[in-house]
Amino acid sequence: MSRVTPFSNPLMLGFEAMEKTLERVAKSGDGYPPYNIERVRSEGAAERLRITLAVAGFSESDLDVSIEENQLWVRGRQQDEEPREFLHRGIASRQFQRTFLLADGMRVVGAELKNGLLAIDLDRPEPERLVRKINISVKD
Repeated sequence: MSRVTPFSNPLMLGFEAMEKTLERVAKSGDGYPPYNIERVRSEGAAERLRITLAVAGFSESDLDVSIEENQLWVRGRQQDEEPREFLHRGIASRQFQRTFLLADGMRVVGAELKNGLLAIDLDRPEPERLVRKINISVKD
């Protein structure tokens, strides 16, 4: 049985990449680590976004922030240095991978780890407005 998607319409040509993107977004159901996305406004500057992830217990060397194509990847991996005996273990020591799909033109400005929060700043510079004059030729 073949699957029918909104993009299988013959008039929707070239939207295969968007369909794959939507499938990826639908599969990202894990809620760890929790995060916020906020709009940061500064006077005279382009609009910025800040993604803040709660990564308590992770050090800078445990975290990796990278961009692959148009996706921002945040990965964390903790390693227990020495064996310990826990009477209760409520703080998870697990690895994670969180991806954010970036729109065209989005740039990562920087990342900062402070008080167990990883803040990643993004901006989208205003595109230059290009106007091009098209000459019209006259044929007799």
